[in-house]
Amino acid sequence: MASISKKEFGRLSNGSLVYSYTLENRAGAKATIITYGARIQSFLVPDKEGNFRDIVLGFDTAKGYEEETFYMGAIVGPHANRIQNAEFTINNTTYYLECNDGANHTNSLHSGSTGFHNKIWGAEINNGKLLMYQFRPDGEGGFPGTLTAQVTYDLTEDNALKIDYQVTCDSDTICNMTNHSYFNLNGIGGGTILNHKLQILADSLTESDAEALPNGKIYQAEGTPMDFRQLTPIGERIDDDFQQLIWGAGYDHNWILSGPVKDGLRQAAFAVSEESGITLSVYTDMPGMQFYSGNFLDGTPGKKDIPCKRRSGFALETQYFPNSPMHPEFPQPVLKRGNTWNSTTIFKAGLAE
Repeated sequence: MASISKKEFGRLSNGSLVYSYTLENRAGAKATIITYGARIQSFLVPDKEGNFRDIVLGFDTAKGYEEETFYMGAIVGPHANRIQNAEFTINNTTYYLECNDGANHTNSLHSGSTGFHNKIWGAEINNGKLLMYQFRPDGEGGFPGTLTAQVTYDLTEDNALKIDYQVTCDSDTICNMTNHSYFNLNGIGGGTILNHKLQILADSLTESDAEALPNGKIYQAEGTPMDFRQLTPIGERIDDDFQQLIWGAGYDHNWILSGPVKDGLRQAAFAVSEESGITLSVYTDMPGMQFYSGNFLDGTPGKKDIPCKRRSGFALETQYFPNSPMHPEFPQPVLKRGNTWNSTTIFKAGLAE
């Protein structure tokens, strides 16, 4: 069972106080979560020399998180990723969301400015776990229903950071929550992630258009630069002359997970840095995962004032497929009134053999 300590992290521009909670296991690994956006602020794990490295990009101040635009470490919801034309229909009623993405800002991304990444979450410690709470009133951001979300963080003795989601709503709505941490297994200031090797346990992907919106088509990874079924350097094919990569300025796509299921979860990905020896395994019960190679990180100063440069971190966002409300053939992120949406994602750090 992890020990958990609490302290003040800082204040937002409106004066709201942000707290941090640090979970520490007996091996000395630590994960710090802040109440602003329920974000993973740091994840300290041992490298091959036994030194601890922080493998999550982020900021040392509340102001840094308030001003950034990359959702660093955040719990994203109530609906993560993109929805075309910022609208969806449930029970023959169409709901209109905030338009904040796309060439003409006609689409919805990560639930807009009122999304959970911009909220101060309630928090309590319970039996070595950190429970965090958020509430969305009916109509906020355009979404129907009064929604209550609980996210539980648990750091295990084998350096797995487990995230459990539990969501209810008093009306039929959509729900697709994820965590948007950026990882660099070399640690803060560790350069680009192009030499990291990555495996994604998926045979196929959803095809995206120029605005990163799945168009309903599915294609096979084999024979394309999107094939990560075998451990492959992230930078090996990232700039290939392949339309999906050109539109995304690199990897920013949804893989359809196909690994074997064990105890309700399947392994989605495995990453390793040969420099540090640190590995990261991702497990989930969701059908898809967005791999984003940090193509639009712009050098904003992060922890220790080290710039978060282009491709200095990668995100592995477990999810329903983006734009699913526009494609009924995809698994649907519909949460029915009276039901509870439960989901689990695990980020497990380790060492290369």
